[in-house]
Amino acid sequence: MTPSPTDRTILRELAKRVADIAALPIQEDRRRLWIKHNSLQRVRPLIFVSPEGSWRELVPWDSLRCDGEEAKKAEHSLRMRIYAHEHFDHDLPVERSWIVTKVITRSGWGLEPRQIPSPQQHGAWRFDPVILQPSDLKKLRFCEIALDERATAQALADAQELFGDILHVKLKGVAHYSFHLMSQYTRLRGLEEVMLDMYDNPGMLHEAMSFLEEGHRRLLKAHEELGLLSLNNDETYQNSGGLGYTRQLPPPDCDPNRVRPIDMWGSAEAQELAQVSPEQHEEFVLQYERRLLQPFGLTGYGCCENLTHKLDRVFTLPRIRRISISPFADVDACAARLNGQYIFSWKPQPAHLVGDFDEDLIRRYIRHTVKVCKESGCVLEMILKDTHTCDQRPQRFDRWTRIARQCINEAWA
Repeated sequence: MTPSPTDRTILRELAKRVADIAALPIQEDRRRLWIKHNSLQRVRPLIFVSPEGSWRELVPWDSLRCDGEEAKKAEHSLRMRIYAHEHFDHDLPVERSWIVTKVITRSGWGLEPRQIPSPQQHGAWRFDPVILQPSDLKKLRFCEIALDERATAQALADAQELFGDILHVKLKGVAHYSFHLMSQYTRLRGLEEVMLDMYDNPGMLHEAMSFLEEGHRRLLKAHEELGLLSLNNDETYQNSGGLGYTRQLPPPDCDPNRVRPIDMWGSAEAQELAQVSPEQHEEFVLQYERRLLQPFGLTGYGCCENLTHKLDRVFTLPRIRRISISPFADVDACAARLNGQYIFSWKPQPAHLVGDFDEDLIRRYIRHTVKVCKESGCVLEMILKDTHTCDQRPQRFDRWTRIARQCINEAWA
């Protein structure tokens, strides 16, 4: 990216603002909290807001001042960091960093998913299966990767020239390593078709999962051998929520220039199987994910799926540390099971930010989870995410975080 003089001025001024925010003492306080939290020490519950789809309402694209498309992307990234600091009463540290991601080319998996788009803007698409019968599985190919060294070097040089005297420009490869086998396969086969296959053609589903497990094992090995893995014991987003700050990773024998899976956090999820039994979840995806997670130093599991009745099996995952407790989970039952042995990564109901913003309901809702988690000795984090709209009322995020903070302060007074 080589911005115009005007765009360059805008981006550098925003970068200076980020650097000023990153220098505030509160950022180190927040890092220390996450380090303790991730090692299962009892600190107050941590709050992290990730507006996701709502960013288009908080920092609208048409509000950006840069002209170039790449400059706009950089501006948007910087403005989101500044906005979150100025508006959200949460625990996300602002780092004085600008991450350049290594340019990695991928061959694909032999088949590309198809979707039937919604006629409505931001509406839900439908599956358009490309795997129609068992023989179609033979069309799948193991994904191969390569590092584009020239493009990577150029991106790093451009970032250093633009931001190097203001921010810490860092080159990273793959730092967020997460497995989504069922998501990948249902996009090719169709969700309804996969549900029926569990009964009508389980062998086909096992063949597909076995292929994807082997494919991702090879992919992980390639990432490691090509030096494309990066440490994620920092502000890197983990699992489906929470941050990676920890002193438990990497182990003492780590070579930062040759990162291994054992040096990293890894994670997996299977939201598509939210409605199946614990036995089917284990049979058709968890056993495959368990083996893929084996090499990692710390692991997390889950996203929006309700794991209330599947925790016994989740607990058997290697070095499991962070478990997602979705808006659909029974927080009382989960708190009693997790107590202080795992991070209770709670995903509050994002629908509370749309329609009638009922502050009393939100306060009761958050207070209940804080109460049961404190009574059970849980290591609680609140990750407000999947907020695809806030009804064009950005202030709702501000207010939600303040209500959550009040509930925490009341309980930890």
